[in-house]
Amino acid sequence: MKSPVVKRSIVVAGHKTSVSLEEAFWNGMKEISGERNMTLSELVGEIDGKRQQGNLSSAIRLFVLDHFKSRAAAASGGDAKSHATISASPST
Repeated sequence: MKSPVVKRSIVVAGHKTSVSLEEAFWNGMKEISGERNMTLSELVGEIDGKRQQGNLSSAIRLFVLDHFKSRAAAASGGDAKSHATISASPST
């Protein structure tokens, strides 16, 4: 069975690194970088420079998730944060 995670090499701030993400996140990154008229490397560099903690792959996933949540909220006239409420307790 093929792994849903795809590992790609990318140059970030002049240094080559490997990033493992699911194909959907790679596609989201390509879409966002296209919207911003920047290369994928430039976008990853921006995310890397702003991340507070965690690994780069996690920071990218959170960035892509936030981008599309914000876009959906704007399209519906709502606030992105109001759509992000997740219960921490399991349902029974």
